[in-house]
Amino acid sequence: MILEKKNSWKNNKIAGHIGALITVICWGCSFIASKVLMEGAGMTPVEVYVYRFTLAYLMMLVFTFKEIKSKSWADELQMALCGICSGTLYFLMENYALIYTSTGNVSLLSSISPIFTAILLSIIYKTRMQSGEIIGSCVAFFGVALVIMSESISKGLGMEIHPIGDILAISCALSWAVYSIAIKRLIPIYNTLFLTRKLFFYGLITSLPLLFIQKEPLHINVLFDFSHPVFFLNLLFLAVMCSSMAYLLWNESMKIIGPLATNNYLYIQPPVTMFAGCLLLGETIYPFGYVGCVLVLLGLIIADKIKNKNR
Repeated sequence: MILEKKNSWKNNKIAGHIGALITVICWGCSFIASKVLMEGAGMTPVEVYVYRFTLAYLMMLVFTFKEIKSKSWADELQMALCGICSGTLYFLMENYALIYTSTGNVSLLSSISPIFTAILLSIIYKTRMQSGEIIGSCVAFFGVALVIMSESISKGLGMEIHPIGDILAISCALSWAVYSIAIKRLIPIYNTLFLTRKLFFYGLITSLPLLFIQKEPLHINVLFDFSHPVFFLNLLFLAVMCSSMAYLLWNESMKIIGPLATNNYLYIQPPVTMFAGCLLLGETIYPFGYVGCVLVLLGLIIADKIKNKNR
C-alpha cells in the first residue's frame, strides 16, 4: 500500500514536470506567432492580447458554463488579482518595456520571476529555499543570460542599461510572481478549468478599455480573410495552445509540484524561442546559445535532484 502511494506520487510529480515543460515550449513559440500578427497583420500588442484571450475565454466557457460564481467574494477578489497580474499587467508591461529597452534586456530581466517567487514564498508562507534550488536557479539564470546575449557576446557588444524599460521588465517578472503566489491558495479549492477561465475573464475586462482608446485602427478583419489564413492560424495557436491548454497545464503543474518548481521552467522559454526562431524565421544560433541551453537544463536538474536529496 505504501509502495503504491509512493509510485502514485512519483507519477503525479512526473506529470507536473511534463505539464510545465509543454507549457514553456508553447510560450517560447508564442513570440513567433505574435510577431507574425504584429508585423504581418499590423496588430498592436493590445489587439493580439485581447483577441487571443477572448477566444481562449470562450473555449473555457464551453466547458465551465454551469459554474459561474466562486465560493466567496474574497476568492473572487483573489482571482481578479491573479487575472490582472498574469494577464493585463504582465503582457502590457512586457510590451511597453520593449519600447524603452532592448529585446534582450526584456527577455533576461523578465526571466527572474522564479527568484521573486522564491522570495515571496519565504515571506508569505515562511518557506525556505534549499541549497539545490538556489544553485540550480543561479546556473539556469546564467544559462538564460548566455542564450539571450549570445549574439552580443559573439560580436563583442555589451548589454546596455535603459532604466525605464528595464524597470518595466523587472516589474513584469514581479507581476508573474505575485500571480504564482496568489493562486497557490485557490488551486486546491477550485477546478483548474474554472480557475483558468476566471483568470482570462479578469485579464480581459481590465484590458478592453486600452483597446478602445488606442489610436490605431482595429485589424480584426484580417482574421476573416481566408485567402491568407496564416493570421487566423497564428491566432488560433495562441488561443488554443498558448492560452487555454498552456494555462491549464501550468496551473495543474503548480498544484502538483508547487509554484517554485513550476516557475523554474520559465528558464527554458528563451532557449525554446531561440530554436523556434532558427527553424521558422531562419535566425542564427550562436555557439554561446548552445552553451546557455545546456546550463539551463543543468540548473533545472540541480534544483530538482539536490532538493530531493535534502528532504
